[in-house]
Amino acid sequence: MPGCSQMQDKNEVISMEDFIEKLGVDSNFVVLDIRTEPELSGPLSHIKGIIHIPLHELGERIGELEKYKNNEIGVICRTANRSTGATRFLRDKGFNAKNVLGGMVEYRKRGGRL
Repeated sequence: MPGCSQMQDKNEVISMEDFIEKLGVDSNFVVLDIRTEPELSGPLSHIKGIIHIPLHELGERIGELEKYKNNEIGVICRTANRSTGATRFLRDKGFNAKNVLGGMVEYRKRGGRL
């Protein structure tokens, strides 16, 4: 998978404002959380209704996402570092994936609902 610190095209990212708005109004919007299991139950918790596939399992579990290939997928991690590579990987496989800028840290700062 690509390195985490690579620059991303504007079509590969979604701002936190747009992410929060989509969560509230777009029932076809899919959230893929790629953090580890301990992170999901940690202080940042997780967003209700997510698909959880840890980054280190994404390659072998990509088939679980096939039914969402036509949906926009917001890829989230803790701070948007790991999700950069995951987003590129999914886009290379034909998914409409977007890296959620700021990750769960920013989501929680903005009072995002769990």
